[in-house]
Amino acid sequence: MSSNKSQKGTLYLIPNTLGKTPENNTIPDYVLSVVRRLEVMIVENVQTTSRYLQWVENTVPEYEIEFLLLNKETPIQEIRSFLKPLKKGRDVGLISEAGCPAVADPGSQLIKMAHDIDIKVSPLVGPSSILLALMGSGFNGQQFSFHGYLPIDKNKRQAAIQKLETKSQKNGSTEIFMEAPHRNDAIKKDVIRYCQPQTRFCTATNLTLPNEQIISKKISDWRKEFGPSINKDPTIFLLYA
Repeated sequence: MSSNKSQKGTLYLIPNTLGKTPENNTIPDYVLSVVRRLEVMIVENVQTTSRYLQWVENTVPEYEIEFLLLNKETPIQEIRSFLKPLKKGRDVGLISEAGCPAVADPGSQLIKMAHDIDIKVSPLVGPSSILLALMGSGFNGQQFSFHGYLPIDKNKRQAAIQKLETKSQKNGSTEIFMEAPHRNDAIKKDVIRYCQPQTRFCTATNLTLPNEQIISKKISDWRKEFGPSINKDPTIFLLYA
């Protein structure tokens, strides 16, 4: 006998803002209406989720919300247990720390498990720093790859940067990556140092926020003007050779 989805809850994938602003310029009203009625939330950090809920306003009182913690260290068996409320017909929200859930963020295993038992998964509209950076870069939006974090080791990172440049040259693709904010200037210096003068490089910083800054130009021009420090500011990096 086939499963009946109507008897189960829906797993909502809820984007977060990329930074808090007084006005709401990134989260649609429908998404806010979903957040306001959820009583079970799967989160990476309760404190940051709490701040998000306060920003949303008019949610279920926090003391009535069941928070389930999901991060890189969460065991598979515990992740599987998060499906229990969904099996009982309760809707559940998976909320990202910033941007979209399961994109450079934990959650994909839970989503796969939900599909495996025929639970409806509903991804909701919201900001993705990766796509926003690609849109603003002027690079190839037809063929691109996201690589997450590059190696911390300097030699391995140099090799990774040059490998991405070679891949872009060969395929005409945009290569996208990120870094822990406190290392942003270091990786920016490495890209400018190790890439070819005609390769294009873009930094997309504080996207959707009042101090948003997208700089996209050739490496030869970056070498003439490094620009302001972006340490501690969330940034997406893009290469196009």
